[in-house]
Amino acid sequence: MHPAPSVIFFTAFSGLGFGLLAWLGIGLPPVSGWVAFVFYLLGYGMAVGGLLASVFHLGNKKNAIKAFSQWRSSWLSREGVMAVVSLLTMAPYAFAQVFLDLTLRPLGVLGALFCLITVFTTSMIYTQLKTVPRWNTPLTPVLFLLFSLAGGALFAGQIRPAAALLAALGVLQVIAWIQGDAKGQTGDSTIETATGLGRIGKTRLLEPPHSGQNYLLSEMAYTVGRKHSLKLRFIALIFAVILPVILLLALPVTHLVALVAVASHLVGLLAARWLFFAEAAHVVRLYYGK
Repeated sequence: MHPAPSVIFFTAFSGLGFGLLAWLGIGLPPVSGWVAFVFYLLGYGMAVGGLLASVFHLGNKKNAIKAFSQWRSSWLSREGVMAVVSLLTMAPYAFAQVFLDLTLRPLGVLGALFCLITVFTTSMIYTQLKTVPRWNTPLTPVLFLLFSLAGGALFAGQIRPAAALLAALGVLQVIAWIQGDAKGQTGDSTIETATGLGRIGKTRLLEPPHSGQNYLLSEMAYTVGRKHSLKLRFIALIFAVILPVILLLALPVTHLVALVAVASHLVGLLAARWLFFAEAAHVVRLYYGK
């Protein structure tokens, strides 16, 4: 699919923001006063900024409010509802830490749980789509949660948990890429299964549906070159996982080392999330013989 910048920014930074808030919710790092204010400002800034970025992907932005009304059947609506619930739950917990030097631990743990559920609902928007075989796998929500928790741990200064989570993330990301490649662009779907003519023999298009480019071809049949894809995979793996882990475990952790590790992870995360969308192929490609 065509990777829209707004959706990449939304999924990447909202996940980081909710991940950081989840760590703060369980009391890591133990902060108070102005230090806590900076951490919560960063967590809320990324979470809310990411959510607002998703609005730019809407054709009619006035319809954003309607995303909350279909929570019984839509993962998008569930995400919107859970995001609001999470942010509202964490607000009094953050206020108490910043202004009262008080830690309301049960409320923080509940808020952390809601934050992770929010990330899960975001992942399920894509996981549920059987029409996109590369997304339709249990690894998708696991990867979203690992990116959120690992990135949140980096921002929260949790060195060893961050290193462990990043290592697990790297392994599962490689497995997800291998699994996605094995499925192929359209999974088990072929022109034969789509038309029901497979019992007759090999099926091919007599002529293309139309002669020009259209929305489906540009958005749903976006193709990224194999060499370009491999290059970006290496960039994502090295910057999101390998370099931060080396920095965290091989060097004395200072503010500068932590900053470089966070910046490196951001670069890798954005590359991985771009690939997440660019490599995803919709089965509508079959209609055009692709």
